[in-house]
Parts: sequence; structure tokens; C-alpha cells
Amino acid sequence: MTDRLSLVDVCAGAGGLASGLESAGFAPVLLLDNKSQACETLSTNRPHWNVVCQDLIDFLPQEHPDTLDVDLLSAGLPRVKSSAAVGRSDSEPELRLLSATVYLVHAIQPRALLLENLPALVDSPAYAEIREFIGAELTHLGYRLRWFVLNAADFGVPQERLQGVLVALKEPWFDAFAPPEPTVSEHLSVGRALRRSMGARGWPEADAWADQARAVAPTLVGGSDNRGGADLGPSGTKRAWARMGVNGGALADEVPGPDYRWPRSDDPAEMLKITVDQAAVLQGFPSEWRITGRKTARYRQIGHATPPPVGRALGAAIARALRSPAGPGKPGTAPAPAGYTSHP
Repeated sequence: MTDRLSLVDVCAGAGGLASGLESAGFAPVLLLDNKSQACETLSTNRPHWNVVCQDLIDFLPQEHPDTLDVDLLSAGLPRVKSSAAVGRSDSEPELRLLSATVYLVHAIQPRALLLENLPALVDSPAYAEIREFIGAELTHLGYRLRWFVLNAADFGVPQERLQGVLVALKEPWFDAFAPPEPTVSEHLSVGRALRRSMGARGWPEADAWADQARAVAPTLVGGSDNRGGADLGPSGTKRAWARMGVNGGALADEVPGPDYRWPRSDDPAEMLKITVDQAAVLQGFPSEWRITGRKTARYRQIGHATPPPVGRALGAAIARALRSPAGPGKPGTAPAPAGYTSHP
């Protein structure tokens, strides 16, 4: 058995990013989230993971020595607001979490940092001040940075989901890093992704429904904790769902049964609804990954997650760089996966 690369994942949520990184060869030494339901989901799926349910702002890595000098610090952060000003005491909570993650690099000193957020953070002028702050802090600590945007659909996720990504590595490993290339040549449609689950209870029209649901899903959004029940997103998103015969205004408790008759109506209120488990499929979670809690809490965890296949692709790209001969080597790191070059 080989050693794996070490990982600290903050704002871990339902574990989408962490599970993807795990499949790319990273072993979490600590996962941090401030929501008890997310912590329950993490512990349910990986009882051996060290899950700390605490606000990132209050987290002190000195109290967790195994987090120091890890290979990777990762964070799938809540989406920042461009109107928030860096350094202000009344900054938006999302920006404070982003800043806290950057400051955490000072204490942990990982070889690599991975941040996932909204695509506009990568190149929009509205976020220039935030990028400048991040760049200055990380450059001061000896990191080099790469900003880029990925679409989850390019990695086998049946969803158009653009994600802004920052990868920073210490100088010896930076030149060996390249953003991941798409892993699929054809995007997976909603119908193909959900065909089997739609027919799981014997609905005879499942294939007919799947055949017309030929588009990839629009971006799933988890919504705010202060908002009402779960739905699939704003009005434009709901219209996209309606074109596939799906009512995006709510989630079903179960898939259609053998007696359900598909109305083929243009009225969204008469259309079928997808379930929370199907939303997890559309987010790229493996079937065995259990999202805990009641329906709305489960959907919010899914909608806020980084799709695991994207996490895996990013993890593989970062692992390749960290295991490259360009670096000075680090005791205990694993041999590279097949096709990669490793150092002793």
C-alpha cells in the first residue's frame, strides 16, 4: 500500500471536492465545515475522516498539528460578492471566508492551494481588487498562481456548471502544473443520466421522457439558508428545465410509479419533478454517497457542492505537479499514477 498526498479541506460541505480529491490520490487529514448537517454527511460517508464542525474564522491550525505542512489546502468557498471590499470590517461573509482561507495558508504552509468559486472571480473587473489581494498574499509566501475556468460538463457531469478556479503552488512545483483537460468528448444529457432512475419504480414512459431530455442540466443552485424550500433555480433556469419536461419549482419525494401518466403539457405545474437523489446524480455524486438530512437540507448541500468528477480532475493535475521531478522531493509522497512521472 502506498502513501497518499495529504489534504486539508475547508468549507467542505457535503464532500464533493474532498471525495473527488480522494479519488485522485489525496488523503484528508482534516475537513472543516460550520454546518452540522454537512459534518454529518461527511462522517456518514467516511467515518475515518477527521471532521471538525467549526467556523473557519475561528479555526486555529496550531490546535491540529497534523494540518501543518500538508500537500494541499482546498476550499470550495461560498460565492463571493463583488461589492464586498477587501479589508473592510463589514465585508460580506463570503469574502471573509475567502480571506480567512488565504490567511490560513500562512499557518499551514501547504505545497499547493486550490480554491473553487464563481467564474467571474477569475477575470471580471468587478473582482480585480479581490484577485490583487489574493495574489499579493500568496506571492509574498512564495507561491505562483494560475486562474482558470472549468465547465463541469467537460468532465462527465450532466450539467452546465462554470467554475472559477485558483491553483497556487510553491515555486518548485508550479511549472509542472497545467489545468486539467476535458475527460469527455460528448456532454452527458439529463435524459441519459436519469433514464435508469426515472424507470426504477416501473414508469413505462421513462424512456420516452429520457429521449426528449437531450440537453445538459442548467446549473444547480443550493439557495440561501434563509430562503424557503428547495427548487432548481431562478426563472431562466426553470424555463430550461421546462423544455425538458421538468417542473423546476420543487423536488419530488420519489420518481414516477407505474401508474403515472406523463401529461406532455407545456404547463410546468403539470410536469414531473426530479428527486433529491437525482439532483445528486446531476451533480456527479457517486450513487453510494449519502447526503443526510431532510429534503431541503439535502438539496442545498448538493447544490453548493463541487462536482466530485471536477475535484478528481483538479486533484490529478495537482498531484502530477507535486510528484514531478521538478520539485525537491518530500518524504512519504506516493508514486505517481500510471502515466505520471514521480520523484523519489
